[in-house]
This record gives sequence, structure tokens and C-alpha cells, in this order.
Amino acid sequence: MMNLLDIILLSIALAMDCFTVSIASGFILRVKSWRVILQISFLFGFFQAFMPLVGWLSMGYFTQYVESFGHWLAFGLLAFLGGKMIYESFLPAEHRTFNPCKLRTQLLLAVATSIDAFAVGISLAVTGFTTLLSLVEPLIWIGLGSFLFGVVGHLLGIRFGNLARHNIRPELLGGIILVAIGVKVLLS
Repeated sequence: MMNLLDIILLSIALAMDCFTVSIASGFILRVKSWRVILQISFLFGFFQAFMPLVGWLSMGYFTQYVESFGHWLAFGLLAFLGGKMIYESFLPAEHRTFNPCKLRTQLLLAVATSIDAFAVGISLAVTGFTTLLSLVEPLIWIGLGSFLFGVVGHLLGIRFGNLARHNIRPELLGGIILVAIGVKVLLS
């Protein structure tokens, strides 16, 4: 079974995609909207904790199916959202529809960044987490880590996005970041 340090490091590793997407989202937000920041960060934390639970529960049932196409699903979602952001970055501001304030966008981002956490649930099952009670601590750390990295990422994105706003298009940068994360998921 993993010790606390292993669990914390695992939660940080899982939170990195959320952190990166949050920075891109902060670039687009431009202003601190605590409702949006906390809402999307909560969704990141929730789905990052929920997907390992699903993986753990489905150990043996759906594992082969999700392992064979899960990375393609994550890539597809991230590439679609990123491609849309890149395309819209060249449109006039009034025609842009990608909006991290929308719940639909937040849910898509949260699901897309958490698909790899499904495999973590499977690995937790084979590394000694045999009861639901034993799984509580890792899930709390994973969810909390993604939530905190989401908040910090948004704040950094807003801060540095405002500094660089005149030199770069935030939607273009955010789209490139999402596509890059999708490619990373596909290759890993």
C-alpha cells in the first residue's frame, strides 16, 4: 500500500493537467471571478477524485475497454476544445463562444482532464487498496490537490495573462495548451 507521501505525489501528478488548463482559463477570464474559479476548480477536484473511484469499482469489468480507448476520448475532447479556441482566437471578440464561465465548458474540461485518473483507480486496486474505506484518503488528497492547483492556476493565468494580453491572444495560447495536453495524453 502507498504511504502518505506517495499519495500526495500522485495527487500532484494528477493535478498537473488541471493546473495547465486553469492557467489557460485564467488567461481568458482576465478578471478574478471567484465564482468561476471556485466552480471549475471544484469540478476539477471532483472528477479527479471520482474517476479513480470509478476505475477502482470497475476493476475487471470495463478496464480493457477504457484502457483501449480512454486516451483517444481524452485526446478528442481536448483537441476539440483546443481547436475551437484556436479557431475562435482569429474571430472578432463578439463571435467567440469558448467561455470558461459556462458550466458546459467547465464540465468538458473537467472530464477531459480526469480520464487518465480512471487508470489510477485500477492501479490503486492492485496496490493494496482493497476496501472502499482504504480508498477514502487517496481520493480526498487527489480531489483536494486538483482543486488547489486549479485555483492557483487560474490566479496565475489571470495575473500573467493581463501582463501579456497585448502581446498574445489568450484564446490562441489556451487552445494550443489544450491540444498539447491532448497529444500528451495520446502519447502516454
